Amino acid sequence: MYKVFVNDRPIILTSSQNKVNNFPVYILKNIVLEEIIHKLKSKKIKGANLYTPDLEKCWLELLATFHKVSAAGGLVLNPKKEILFIYRANTWDLPKGRIEDGESIEETAVREVEEECGIYNLKLIQPLTTTYHVYFQNGMKLKETFWFLMTSDYQGTLIPQLEEGITQVLFKNKEEVTLALQNSYKNIELVYDTYLNL
Repeated sequence: MYKVFVNDRPIILTSSQNKVNNFPVYILKNIVLEEIIHKLKSKKIKGANLYTPDLEKCWLELLATFHKVSAAGGLVLNPKKEILFIYRANTWDLPKGRIEDGESIEETAVREVEEECGIYNLKLIQPLTTTYHVYFQNGMKLKETFWFLMTSDYQGTLIPQLEEGITQVLFKNKEEVTLALQNSYKNIELVYDTYLNL
């Protein structure tokens, strides 16, 4: 199963015929993807299941239909196992950013976390997951974000990258994370759930 979000509303690509939600089911080969995206964007439907018997092949074909923008970021733990969050556009998020030419995804993830949060001593532990969401800026684009689990014992002051619209950078404990996720993105919930299931 793969998920792509359109304004926090999921397109679920699946090879399973078991229905696990209340979203309409479409046969992938019979649909026009832009029409489904429009229905999600205009809030006519809350989500969509796209069924295909050949999941991996169709997922690669689906990705190829988009102009893709790749990014990388991190879920950062401090020694107390608190998680580093940023606050941007009135929403709690995890630090991430676009991959620059010549950079590996790991280098991007570390650089973006450092730049957005003013944090150092980052240690990359392992890949977590990859998330996907559609956004509209000079046409329709698909943002693919590679997420990594990181740790840092940095004790200095965290400095939000104001020029990127970030106004707060905070480590949050479990209760605070639960609250933050009520004002976050579905992709961030996916990253956090992946971390919890390690």
